[in-house]
Amino acid sequence: MSQISLTFPDGNSRSYDKGVTAQDVAASISNSLAKKAISANINGDHWDLQWPIEQDSSIEINTLKDEAPALELIRHDLAHIMARAVQEIWPDIQVTIGPVIANGWYYDFDRAEPFTPEDLGLIEKKMKEIINLRDPVRTEIWDRERAIQHYKDSGEPYKIELIEAIPGDEPLRMYWHGDWQDLCRGPHLQNTGQVPGDAWKLMSVAGAYWRGDSDRAMLQRIYGVAFRNKEDLKKHLLMLEEAAKRDHRKLGREMNLFHMQEEAPGQVFWHPNGWSIYTELQDYMRRKQRAAGYQEVNTPQVVDRSLWEKSGHWDKYQEHMFIVEVDEDHAREKAVNALKPMNCPGHVQLYNQGLKSYRDLPLRLAEFGSCNRYEPSGALHGIMRVRGFTQDDGHIFCREDQIEGECAAFIDYLAGVYSDLGFDTFEIMFATRPEKRVGSEESWDHVESALESAIKSTGHPYTLDEGEGAFYGPKLDFKLTDAIGREWQCGTFQVDPNLPERLDATYIAEDGAKHRPYMLHRACLGSFERFIGILIENSAGKLPFWLAPRQVVVATIVSDADDYANEVVEILRQNGIRAEADTRNEKINYKVREHSVGKVPVILAIGQREVEERTVSIRRLGEKQSSVRPLEEVTNDLAREATPPDLA
Repeated sequence: MSQISLTFPDGNSRSYDKGVTAQDVAASISNSLAKKAISANINGDHWDLQWPIEQDSSIEINTLKDEAPALELIRHDLAHIMARAVQEIWPDIQVTIGPVIANGWYYDFDRAEPFTPEDLGLIEKKMKEIINLRDPVRTEIWDRERAIQHYKDSGEPYKIELIEAIPGDEPLRMYWHGDWQDLCRGPHLQNTGQVPGDAWKLMSVAGAYWRGDSDRAMLQRIYGVAFRNKEDLKKHLLMLEEAAKRDHRKLGREMNLFHMQEEAPGQVFWHPNGWSIYTELQDYMRRKQRAAGYQEVNTPQVVDRSLWEKSGHWDKYQEHMFIVEVDEDHAREKAVNALKPMNCPGHVQLYNQGLKSYRDLPLRLAEFGSCNRYEPSGALHGIMRVRGFTQDDGHIFCREDQIEGECAAFIDYLAGVYSDLGFDTFEIMFATRPEKRVGSEESWDHVESALESAIKSTGHPYTLDEGEGAFYGPKLDFKLTDAIGREWQCGTFQVDPNLPERLDATYIAEDGAKHRPYMLHRACLGSFERFIGILIENSAGKLPFWLAPRQVVVATIVSDADDYANEVVEILRQNGIRAEADTRNEKINYKVREHSVGKVPVILAIGQREVEERTVSIRRLGEKQSSVRPLEEVTNDLAREATPPDLA
């Protein structure tokens, strides 16, 4: 048998028979490694221990200590173990797909009756029995006809449909966990006992259409979470508990910020308190953008389909657009318009007004653009995922040699905004050219180099996201991590030569000829709605004082203090502080509890002593102790705190 050479992480190589498996390789090193091994990396690809290796390769054996491959396999195997458990309990249930997702997995089942919480407990018990059996996991490659016949015989039509959707030249791999079998690409663990028995939990059941198609069958999706050990599972469950406490929908009710209702799905009804946050944030962003050299503009909400056809959005994005038909002048043929889902084509129309010279570039346009996108009702989530939203949108029209400088300036601008809003660090994902793309390789080389140089010049770390750029250009995505460790992708910076080409944007270069500008799409917050939701959850409702909608409540202890309380409120308001009086005939402890639930940052209590001495008793949100201080001193301190960070 012919030999192949396998190179290990330390640089040493060994010869093996062609077709050797990673399991064989692990056994050749030591028996203990063979027992601990879970998978291998072959030439950088994640490889099942049972798959044959046919050519010279690099090899790295993985164990449960290797976090990324271990988590992938644990979660993937648990999806199969859960499906097996379900079918052992209810043999008539049909299985569909069960992929790995962030923190765990899900599996979709076709079952007439809904799963109950008691059912989840029953499934968990059966899964633990399967894990304790330590059943071997094995794999085979089948031809298409054999696989289809197998699933016909076992009454699994969903699997047949999946097979028919797989390209004909791809092999079909089957996996067995004990006697239970599934169609799967793999890889998987060696046996069911390698799954940590105390590091996972079934979480919930939800409805899901087969293959995401609302015209297809509604299935039941069971979600689970899994980790390498019970300590990590405990941390995750505690994080979920904390996330529930911080849920912006719950806090939105307690703070009286907004509400949603059936008559306007995916649209926000902002209450005065919530709108105060919105306008304060928008005013802050307006000042920051103006300081960064942007000119604020505004473009129409309803635009004729002809512009969306020219921009390419009609073909690629129409399913997410709200179409508006108008009977123009009672004509027999209605004009077709669309509510704008984004602001980009409108900004090109502004750019195209009047001849532009190379001296006019870069031209930075910004808009608090109100957009509408159709999101499925099941995807809507408070103010985090809506149909109507406003972006802090901006577009820079520039020459190719200006891309690097504009990118670096935007990163610095974004870093300042995030820091002011309580996020001192962020992650940059640098998405490079995809397999299907337009433009020359030389242009891609230049633009990617410009973005990378810009990131390096700012000193921020970044991660390459190879092949994930847009078809027309590379992009940067900016991720924030909140107080409980969740990541939020908010900002973006995208290089686009395509839209100026489609919408005929030009400038006169130094050579006197017309050239196409590059269009740089950029946003910092993303949408105000979603970012406010992130701020609420990150701060658990305890917003920075300058953003808090109700900054100070002046609460009386006795009715004789009412006049002084109203005077204090007026003085605070004159100093730019949002203040209100609570002179109700209620006990002070009741008032403090109520306003604390509403996340009022400062409560000033006033009794007879405070009236006589012209002082206030100040208590801050989250603190148990209060202190008595002169009114003037407190007013000056609070006025400083109420000043937005860019004006401080």
